Amino acid sequence: MSYKSLPLKREVKKTIHLVLHTVAVILGSVGIAAAFKNHNESNIPNLYSLHSWLGISIISLYGIQWIYGFTVFFSRGGSTAIRSKSLPWHVLFGILLYILAVGNAALGFLEKLTFLQSSGIAKRGPEALLVNFTAVITILYGVFVILSVLSQAPVEDDDSYSAK
Repeated sequence: MSYKSLPLKREVKKTIHLVLHTVAVILGSVGIAAAFKNHNESNIPNLYSLHSWLGISIISLYGIQWIYGFTVFFSRGGSTAIRSKSLPWHVLFGILLYILAVGNAALGFLEKLTFLQSSGIAKRGPEALLVNFTAVITILYGVFVILSVLSQAPVEDDDSYSAK
C-alpha cells in the first residue's frame, strides 16, 4: 500500500514499507510470546488448535518473507535480474500471507467466542456481539487492504504542475 498510496519518492516508500513490516514482525512475535506466556500461566496447553498452528506457521513464513525482502530488495543483495523476477512473487506471497493472517484472526475470534460461551456467557449476549462485531470489522478491513493493494497505482507525472 505504501508504494501505491503515498506521494513520495520510491526510496522513501521503500523505507516506509520496510519499517512497517519490521514493526509487524516484531508485534507478531510479541503476540505469540504473550500467548505462550498466558497459556503457561493459566495451565492451558500450547499449540492445541488450528489457530495456534496457523499462527506459528504464518509468523514464520512472514519472517522468511521479511528476511528475503530485506536481503534482495532493501540491502541490494540481489542483482537487478533477481529483483525483477522476484518482485511479482514477493508481492503475491505477501498478499497470500496477509489473507492467511486475516483468516487466522477470524479463527482466533471464533476460538475466543467458544471459550466465552463454554464459560457461561449468553450466545447472543454483549460479549458475543462484541467478539463477532470485531471479527467482522477485521475481515472487512482485510478486504479493503487487499483491494487497495490490488488497485491500479496512480500515474506519477513529474510535469503535472508545470505551466503549459
